[in-house]
Amino acid sequence: MAGYKPDDDYDYLFKLVLIGDSGVGKSNLLSRFTRNEFNLESKSTIGVEFATKTLRIDGKVIKAQIWDTAGQERYRAITSAYYRGAVGALLVYDVTRHATFENVARWLRELRDHTDPNMVVMLIGNKCDLRHLVAVKPEDGKAFAEAESLYFMETSALDATNVENAFNEVLTQIHKIVSKKSVEGGNAEGVSSGLPAKGETINIKEEGSLLKRIGCCSS
Repeated sequence: MAGYKPDDDYDYLFKLVLIGDSGVGKSNLLSRFTRNEFNLESKSTIGVEFATKTLRIDGKVIKAQIWDTAGQERYRAITSAYYRGAVGALLVYDVTRHATFENVARWLRELRDHTDPNMVVMLIGNKCDLRHLVAVKPEDGKAFAEAESLYFMETSALDATNVENAFNEVLTQIHKIVSKKSVEGGNAEGVSSGLPAKGETINIKEEGSLLKRIGCCSS
C-alpha cells in the first residue's frame, strides 16, 4: 500500500522473525510478501537478511521489519541479536520434508528462550502446492499448533497461497495486543489476553472472524 504516506511515516514498527530449518522456504516467503517475487534458484541465506513492508491495519500504518536467518546450525550464534525486539514470529516447516516438522519443537523452544512469552507466533507449513509430495498432513501441523497455542496456516511461496494472509494475520494480532495494552494501561493481563487460546486457528475466508478453523491450502 505504498503512496499514502512516506516510507518513514508510520504509526508502529513491528519486528518479525522467520525461523525454521534451512530450505523450508523462509527467504521466498519473505520475498513473496515484501516484493511479490519468487526465485526458484534461491540459495541458502548466509547470516541475516531483512526486508520491510508498510501496510494499513485497523486504520493504522504499520511498518513490518521482517528478519530472515539461515537455518543451518553454524549460524546459531546470532540468535540473541536476531530475536531481540521481535514481537512476532513465523515458524516455518516444509510439508514435503517430515524432518523439518520434527525440528519445529526445538525451534519453538529456542524462540521462547529468547523472546517474550506473549509473542505472536504462527506455525507455517510451506510448499503446500506440492500436494503429491506431502509428508506432513495439515491436521498434524494444526494439532501441534493447538497444543502450543500457536496460529497455523499452510502456504505456498511459489503460487502465493496464504502468504499475504499469514503475515497480515500476525501483524493484525500484534496490533490488537499493542492496542489493548495501551487502552488497559500496559498491564500483563491486557497483553496475554490478545493471544489465541489453545485450539484456535484462523479462517482466512471468513471476514470478521479471525479465530476460526482454516481449510489450509484448498481453494
